[in-house]
Amino acid sequence: MVLCSNPSEQFKSYQSEIEDAVISVMRGNSYVLGEQVRYLEREFAEYIGTSSAIGVANGTDAIEIALRALNIGFGDEVITVSHTAVATIAAIEATGASAVLVDVDSKFYTLNPAHLQELLTKKTKAIIAVHLYGQAADLDPIITFCNSNKIYLIEDASQAHGAKYNNKRVGSIGDIGCFSCYPTKNLGAIGDAGLVTSNNHELASKIRMIREYGWQDRVSMQPGRNSRLDELQAAILRIKLRHLDKDNQKRRDIAEFYYEKLLELPILLPSIRSNAESVFHLFVIQVETRDSLLSFLKEDGIIAGIHYSLPVHMQPAYNDRVIKSEDMTVTENIVQKIISLPIYPELSKSDLNKIVNRIKRFFNL
Repeated sequence: MVLCSNPSEQFKSYQSEIEDAVISVMRGNSYVLGEQVRYLEREFAEYIGTSSAIGVANGTDAIEIALRALNIGFGDEVITVSHTAVATIAAIEATGASAVLVDVDSKFYTLNPAHLQELLTKKTKAIIAVHLYGQAADLDPIITFCNSNKIYLIEDASQAHGAKYNNKRVGSIGDIGCFSCYPTKNLGAIGDAGLVTSNNHELASKIRMIREYGWQDRVSMQPGRNSRLDELQAAILRIKLRHLDKDNQKRRDIAEFYYEKLLELPILLPSIRSNAESVFHLFVIQVETRDSLLSFLKEDGIIAGIHYSLPVHMQPAYNDRVIKSEDMTVTENIVQKIISLPIYPELSKSDLNKIVNRIKRFFNL
């Protein structure tokens, strides 16, 4: 069977390194927010290009804590996209703020800056730009909009570890960057984990306090919560971080193979911004006969995915709560056609050929 993503294969790639690191932690006497977390924070900040990185329990917490550090909560509004993981919106709501959802552009599937002005109100405090599928959002006009209206920019880079925009790594460009390290991510733990990045020392200090009860010297200086990163996950992530650029290049090589072999088919292949460098967390195509192709692939043991099959504003838990743009046409159209083809660094050439040949067979080629 060929899976859409396969984190267990990455464990096998670095098994001896990971096992040695885990045993070292288990034989020590520090298991939460210890030496491994401090090393990871320093190394990840250096990799992303920020002065600070803060380890938290997961990517959803990363966004929530980022918002809290910016004093965003009840009565405030945060603009983001509906075409994203529910976690982005769940994090906004966890602060008490309201999520305001905007349509994406039809070429890159990221936030369409042209729709921002219509959603701006006196309550708007921030924009969360989601770097989707491994590619950066269109940040230049978003930054201009944020600066003009004195609102914050948070980057949700959970699908874009290592991606670049104008030669800067995402997560280093806005006020705060947020990363999930869920096992399927480009930088994935063996369990839940998250990271927050910033070049603002004051914000970084607040984030560190909020993740652990608002403590400063174990005295709560502000309201906080428990979102601590454990030593085991930090040790694992440190190893994977050393290999991240190499693994991202393998993803690009797989994407290049797909581009070459699927070019002549009636498929819309992913577009890449000229000023961006994608890390291909997902390889998302559009097909008119999406469900038929999914079934055809599955018959041969190829498990493709859909990211995402239902926009957040159309999901039962949110459809009567979120504020949204009047026009969500692009979002609502693409979710009927998109397919995520298998892509991960360990995907073999034989499996890649199997996928491509099966797709060609579907189109009678």
